[in-house]
Amino acid sequence: MKLVTFVEGDRGPRPGLVVDSGVVDLSAEGFKDPIAFMAAPRSVQTRVVQSKATISMENLKLLAPIPTPPRIFGIGVNYAEHAKESQTETQKVPTVFIVLSSSVVGPDADVILPKASANVDYEAELAVVIGKAGYQISADKAMEHVFGYTIMNDVSARDVQRATTQWSLGKSFPTFAPMGPWVVSKDEVADPHSLQISLTIGGEKLQNSNTSLLIFKIPALIEYISGIVPLQVGDVISTGTPAGVGMGRTPQRWLKAGEEMVIEITGIGQLRNTLVAE
Repeated sequence: MKLVTFVEGDRGPRPGLVVDSGVVDLSAEGFKDPIAFMAAPRSVQTRVVQSKATISMENLKLLAPIPTPPRIFGIGVNYAEHAKESQTETQKVPTVFIVLSSSVVGPDADVILPKASANVDYEAELAVVIGKAGYQISADKAMEHVFGYTIMNDVSARDVQRATTQWSLGKSFPTFAPMGPWVVSKDEVADPHSLQISLTIGGEKLQNSNTSLLIFKIPALIEYISGIVPLQVGDVISTGTPAGVGMGRTPQRWLKAGEEMVIEITGIGQLRNTLVAE
């Protein structure tokens, strides 16, 4: 199943499920938001998928599938080649930072290049969405807590990020967390650790890798984070970006107004966002 949040006409955001005939309006099924649906029993989710009442995709606009995640846990330097290009030592435990939920936008939304930064960068990432709360989750039980997967662009103001040892503010400008276009449930992704991931700007493929190269795999990330912080339904873990970011290039390549970023991950789809100046 593909979980979305959408708007139709003048009506406010509603959760939905993408099916062959269109989108099932989950608010009509009693769910106030996508987190409420993810928290429902699997039997209820399956029944809703079989609903016949749908809305045509042509008549709606997709927002971020989880517009306000409880938390977004970013993972730094989780591909060896990215660690090398960033001149960052690979850690013995995951490098975790927080991206503020106020930064989230959806597919086709503009990403604003702030006046406060001259060095804005892109980061294509596979994001994991938690569907079952838990604390001190062991790695062998971790996948039981995953609802599914989406795409996130961990847009980063490198000058702000690198000004201190704390990364969160450099990652949390408005619109810096594009996400979507939907959350694909885990049963539709045979192996999240064998997905091609790429980012293209203006027809040039700047990142091209595979999630098999993640240093810390999803079970290890869930075990580590939940060993410190209880995970909630709707939490997002963005697993890190592969090599090819602008900061690691010679010369360095920063994002410019008017460019369109396109991230593609096998089995999930494409996330497109256009850059505009503040």
